Amino acid sequence: MPYVSKAVILLFCLLVSVECRKHRDRARRWTGTVETQKYGTLLAKKPPDVTKARKMKTEHLLKVEDHDFTMRPAFGGPAIPVGVDVQVESLDSISEVDMDFTMTLYLRHYWKDERLSFTSSTNKSMTFDGRLVKKIWVPDVFFVHSKRSFIHDTTTDNIMLRVYPDGHVLYSLRVTVTAACNMDFSRFPLDSQTCSLELESYAYTDEDLMLYWKSGDESLSTDDRISLSQFLIQKFHTTSRLAFYSSTGWYNRLYINFTLRRHIFFFLLQTYFPATLMVMLSWVSFWIDRRAVPARVSLGITTVLTMSTIITGVNASMPRVSYIKAVDIYLWVSFVFVFLSVLEYAAVNYLSTVQDRRERKLRERAHSQSLPCTCGISQTRTMTILDGTYSEADTNSLAGYTEEPIPEEEQEEFHEVPEKPEHMVVNLSMSSESTNTKKKKSLRALNIIQNTHAIDKYSRMIFPGSYIFFNLIYWSVYC
Repeated sequence: MPYVSKAVILLFCLLVSVECRKHRDRARRWTGTVETQKYGTLLAKKPPDVTKARKMKTEHLLKVEDHDFTMRPAFGGPAIPVGVDVQVESLDSISEVDMDFTMTLYLRHYWKDERLSFTSSTNKSMTFDGRLVKKIWVPDVFFVHSKRSFIHDTTTDNIMLRVYPDGHVLYSLRVTVTAACNMDFSRFPLDSQTCSLELESYAYTDEDLMLYWKSGDESLSTDDRISLSQFLIQKFHTTSRLAFYSSTGWYNRLYINFTLRRHIFFFLLQTYFPATLMVMLSWVSFWIDRRAVPARVSLGITTVLTMSTIITGVNASMPRVSYIKAVDIYLWVSFVFVFLSVLEYAAVNYLSTVQDRRERKLRERAHSQSLPCTCGISQTRTMTILDGTYSEADTNSLAGYTEEPIPEEEQEEFHEVPEKPEHMVVNLSMSSESTNTKKKKSLRALNIIQNTHAIDKYSRMIFPGSYIFFNLIYWSVYC
């Protein structure tokens, strides 16, 4: 039994000595003491852990608490110059209805604030996020005529502040802004639009803050991949001028100008080609028989309603401007051509009805007088013999009829009453040659009016020729 207790005590002492040795080795590694390796070489001393050293706060380094940053740098002295440069990231959309555009850009400001200068042996700048911006002075630049704007905040506020040892400051932020653009649609859709994004100090006049483009025209840079579906971006350029407010004074204002030219191909497919096809479709009625009333009427009404739908669709995507646009001229002229084709058939139908009514009256008179009459029946048209109650309209209605021999008995009756002839023979043959030129012209014009087929025949040439002439003038003026 004593041997067992001694063995346990000895084992316990060995364990304690081993743990003590491990503790001493761990302590040497942390304190960096020099040890001798197996082969007699010295181990290098490890540097101290700098992450555990106590650092100075940013506010103390930049002396933020020692100055009043509610006032601009060099307050009471000359105006502080603030340089600006812009990098356009994207041009998101152009709205004709709202007359505005949306742009995403990087806006950078450059100025010098000696209150933020600090000592640095390496002369390197310090970069901060948006949390320090709220504690120092920054320019109060805003977008003139902006409707909406915001600073991106994914995953944090997209704000960067860089301070140099001599007090120079770079302040950059990523902004999306929607601003108004005064557009002129008098040449729509063959137009070009020039829009501007305007920057200005809200509180400081030109006596306190001088806003300028840092590198002139090179202060504005764009991404080459910027593109729009309906517009071609022609150029970006910068300008600057003074803006005056009657109650506050003069302010420096910077302009980002860009010119957009509209792509016409979309409107050719959606507007111009359908309108042209509807006009051409309305001409088909000139080749349809004038007696096919349902066919010609339905064709005319269909083309008129289709043109009305096209005009309504175009105006629905446009602002309600009080002047005439180029597309309005084309669509309304096309609508007039379609409407005139309907009126042309109305005239043909009316004249046909009048002509049929006159021929019916002539046949009734001939039947009452027991006189042969073949008016409007046979292919070789003949003249008609009327009683004494005739008028000029009755004689004109017989244009184009040839002479028919009169029986001898009736000729003797005509000679018996020379004072007031009871009957009259009318000869208005179109094949007869008259020596009177005026009479020929009047008969030809009367024949055109009465012959409804002639109206359709001339319409087949007049309507297409007039529409082609209009297109030549339209595209030469607006292209």
